[in-house]
Amino acid sequence: MKLTVVGCSGSFPSAESACSSYLVEADGFRLLLDMGNGALGELQRHIGLYDLDAIFLSHLHADHCIDMCGYFVARYYRHEGGRCPAIPVYAPDGAEQRLTTAYADTPSDKSMSEVFDFHMLKPGWFEIGPFRVRTEKVCHPVEAYGIRVEHGGKSLVYSGDTGVCDELDTLAAGTDLFLCEASFTYGKEDIPGLHLNGREAGAHAARAGAGRLVLTHIPPWTDGERNLADARAVYDGPSELAYAGAVYEV
Repeated sequence: MKLTVVGCSGSFPSAESACSSYLVEADGFRLLLDMGNGALGELQRHIGLYDLDAIFLSHLHADHCIDMCGYFVARYYRHEGGRCPAIPVYAPDGAEQRLTTAYADTPSDKSMSEVFDFHMLKPGWFEIGPFRVRTEKVCHPVEAYGIRVEHGGKSLVYSGDTGVCDELDTLAAGTDLFLCEASFTYGKEDIPGLHLNGREAGAHAARAGAGRLVLTHIPPWTDGERNLADARAVYDGPSELAYAGAVYEV
């Protein structure tokens, strides 16, 4: 599998990165994990606008899904070659209504579903193209999911947004690459059930026996290097900060 970090900023785009979006490729199939603020533009640095095969939305906060509104425009109003066929979108319940409300002026209340084939997420195993995936509900104020993606005997796990939870340990057990959010600063923010800090992300990676930890979703006001140091204090495997354009072979 090839993982490309399209965007990795938390809450809103930074000067260096769009919000959360990660491209996973194998066997010519392209799966996008989240499409936050600014991600649609950045995605076109890596693949063509119509080259995606499926989309996973971890949850319906704007910094993880709002550029789906722009992608709707690209797919619905495509004149050259005609309207795009519906692309599978795996998302929490209510995604179609959420995106229709955000767009505010779709031709009809069913226009989103003309280009997005919505599949409601629930915990469990299923297949997306060549990938075997598992989703688990994680700890966030809205319905949110982490995802494990497996292919060719390898795996990567994306936490989405979450606080500390057993489900994340289960999802990440033995994974080769753990893409884990680290929004908060250890010793500064302490809001249970919202986000992880660097130390908590490192502890999750250690408990799961992850082969590699990549910290992501770090907001512009958070010191990423401090979060990385906090993670390394409790996790002794390879670890680093995500950055826009980073590519990993898994």
